[in-house]
Amino acid sequence: MTEYAARIEIPDHYRNAVIPHIMVDGAAAAIEFYAQAFGAVELFRLEGDAGRIVHAEVAVQGSTLMLGDVDVPFSIPDRAGASVALHVYVPDVDGLTTTAVNRGAELLTAPTDMPYGARQSMLRDPFGHVWVFLTPIVAA
Repeated sequence: MTEYAARIEIPDHYRNAVIPHIMVDGAAAAIEFYAQAFGAVELFRLEGDAGRIVHAEVAVQGSTLMLGDVDVPFSIPDRAGASVALHVYVPDVDGLTTTAVNRGAELLTAPTDMPYGARQSMLRDPFGHVWVFLTPIVAA
């Protein structure tokens, strides 16, 4: 371990995690959408020229998501498909799905009990990102 690495401490919300960092066309609007549709809480915002968001962080159900306005070398998702889905466990997948769709998310899969012990829905946000929301099913 380098001397520098030995002196820093990884923040708890980054520990033991792969942190998604998504790029959007309209990061400020995306943050507002995530707050209204998914209950996200903005943690940090760094703005650049003309109000563009260079880097921001939001918490979605306690998980950190990094985002910013699209810039080289990144691109925004192709509306025909996505190579990544963002999975988040939530207390009420049905309620969150209804709220998100009412706020403008596209319903890809309605809440469904899955054989692996979760009730799951799949949504595409207005910025092209696919989200999978899950609530554990309590065995009877």
